[in-house]
Amino acid sequence: MSRTVAIIGGGVIGGGWLARFLLNGWDVKLYDPDPEAGRKIEAVLSNARHALPMLYDSRLPVEGRLDISDTLVEAVAGVEWVQESAPERRELKHDILMEIVAHAPTDAVIGSSTSGFTPSDLQSGIDRPERIIVAHPFNPVYLLPLVELVCSKHNPADVMEKASEVLVSLGMFPLHVRGEIDAHIADRLLEAVWREALWLVRDGVATTGEIDDAIRYGFGLRWAQMGLFETYRIAGGEAGMKHFIEQFGPALKWPWTKLTDVPELTDDLVETIASQSDAQSGRLTINELERLRDNNLVAMMRALKARDSAAGRILNRHQKQIAAPTAFTSGRPIETVSRVIPIDWTDYNGHMNESRYGQVFSDAADAIMIMIGADESYIAGGQSFFTVETKTAFLNETMAGDLIRVETVVMEAAGKKLRLRHRMLDADGGDLASCDQLLIHVSLDTRRSSPPAPHVEARMLELAAGHADLARQAE
Repeated sequence: MSRTVAIIGGGVIGGGWLARFLLNGWDVKLYDPDPEAGRKIEAVLSNARHALPMLYDSRLPVEGRLDISDTLVEAVAGVEWVQESAPERRELKHDILMEIVAHAPTDAVIGSSTSGFTPSDLQSGIDRPERIIVAHPFNPVYLLPLVELVCSKHNPADVMEKASEVLVSLGMFPLHVRGEIDAHIADRLLEAVWREALWLVRDGVATTGEIDDAIRYGFGLRWAQMGLFETYRIAGGEAGMKHFIEQFGPALKWPWTKLTDVPELTDDLVETIASQSDAQSGRLTINELERLRDNNLVAMMRALKARDSAAGRILNRHQKQIAAPTAFTSGRPIETVSRVIPIDWTDYNGHMNESRYGQVFSDAADAIMIMIGADESYIAGGQSFFTVETKTAFLNETMAGDLIRVETVVMEAAGKKLRLRHRMLDADGGDLASCDQLLIHVSLDTRRSSPPAPHVEARMLELAAGHADLARQAE
């Protein structure tokens, strides 16, 4: 049964929310008085459809239905969640939230994307404030997992529990902010860096490009995987954080920064910042910069995914939630892989590197291993299958963003031997590649061939019998 969300405001943040929900199978109702809202949303969706599926090694859920509503009242009718992403003006947000509360279902969660206001600010004067919370995301919402969740004394525990459940199901990381505070946690940290950066430009110490270089080539890479405190703990050496504070703590009293002061944003300073920023990246359009940003984020997050670290751990958790179980029907090939090709699998020719075909077919074999009972617990018990031979035919190009699937036939199952034939197909069923693969059952203790466990052998024989006609046709 489909779930439905209302998105109020289709700008950069609202559009990102819309894409995150829609691509995770939710039906979405959008209300935005901007007559250009539909066009702008399609631009966001184009980027999201390109990037988000590449984070995963299995397909996302079937995309939900998008409806653009003529009124806010129509948009919020019958929904489970309402996400308000109006411009950051307190009075405007307050008026919109009052209308949402008046017309949305009484059990709907009402999240505000506000980056600065507290829940109490937003709830003030509203008759039923208990469903309104702050759910503050980060751009691009369809890729970055963090959402700051903030509640007030008016919010019962079940509202926050439901909010967390929904956000986790979308592949996000809900961070519960312990208390109400303007700008929450992340934006207060960003504000501190932003203030100092303005002074560096104002005083002619650095250009906008040099400041960005200092971040992206240095501590930004560390922050992406470790954050602030874990980075500094390592900087303390074997003695850890205590030593770091003892060594560098006194520097906090030195007049290095101007965090309590803000330079006047004069016309000259604004023009300096704008011109430097345009010169820095003006060769690319905003849309091209967004696509570059998304591709870089996908590659970085997938690298973390392989290590089950930081944002990659969130992806792995979500992938387990959305991955469809492999099904077997006698007389039909088994769909063992269904996924989008990620940007980090492509080479200098612009297509998927040949080594990644091996990855795809290895994943297909893993799906068969799980089906026959040679799963994680079986391997932990000291038994597995090793590939001893493959023969791959490359039939057509495969590009980043392409949707592919693999159909596998069990050609032979005899004692220690398992032989598979894989066909990699495009979205229209066209052949992209094929692979014949021979696997041998082994003992992980001796690293030599050994008979499979009886239940694994029985399942191997069952699949082979169901594919007997297909195997004869394929020979």
